[in-house]
Amino acid sequence: MLVNAKSHERPARAEVLAQANLDRGGTVDEERRARSPLPVTNPPQPGRDLAATERRVRELEARQQELLALARAAESGRAQPRPHAAPAEDIAPQPSGRDLADLALAAMRLQAQIDRQIDDYQKRPRKKFIGANAAEYRFAQYEEDWRAKVERIGTLNYPAEARGKLYGTLRLTVTIRADGSVDSVELDRSSGLKVLDAAAFKIVRMAGPFAVFPPAIRRDTDLLVITRTWFFGQGDKLWTE
Repeated sequence: MLVNAKSHERPARAEVLAQANLDRGGTVDEERRARSPLPVTNPPQPGRDLAATERRVRELEARQQELLALARAAESGRAQPRPHAAPAEDIAPQPSGRDLADLALAAMRLQAQIDRQIDDYQKRPRKKFIGANAAEYRFAQYEEDWRAKVERIGTLNYPAEARGKLYGTLRLTVTIRADGSVDSVELDRSSGLKVLDAAAFKIVRMAGPFAVFPPAIRRDTDLLVITRTWFFGQGDKLWTE
């Protein structure tokens, strides 16, 4: 598929192939790929089938206009046969009323689906995604306080089974609610050591709840999504970047 952004790092668990690396992004809550609200034609034989489809649409549109014109003429009592009638053998099969009804029904269903998706999108929680290298000014202090607390709790509670012998890095995404409670924790890239991965989850739970969102953040944000790289390093210390 094609993507309209890119990241420097290659995703740890890529779901699709694209022309550039893209590691996370977007504001859609569920796992789905963006697509046009209009139907996409992707037939087994793109050239011939696409041309046939376009021709069929043009025929239906033309027939619809003819039916409307005849209906108006009939109402005014001036209905007349169409001029320059082509020979019978040159006349293409005309779509039936059922064809037009099916086309109208399909359009109505498509519009209903689009309206439903727009409505769902507007009702979604207002998320703000921040990382260590790109955060708006009004989020900077909150993230700094969050980092300091996590690193302090993490260093004090460095996993006992790893002290002095196990070190590594991992990337974690923590989603925080407006009241400071933890909504979710996701492991984006494992350290390769289960003890360190599990320790990161435990540290987040121990550090929570975090501070309540200040008014400047709460006014347009329901969930704050913080993604950082965690370092379990020598000296049995934890820091994040």
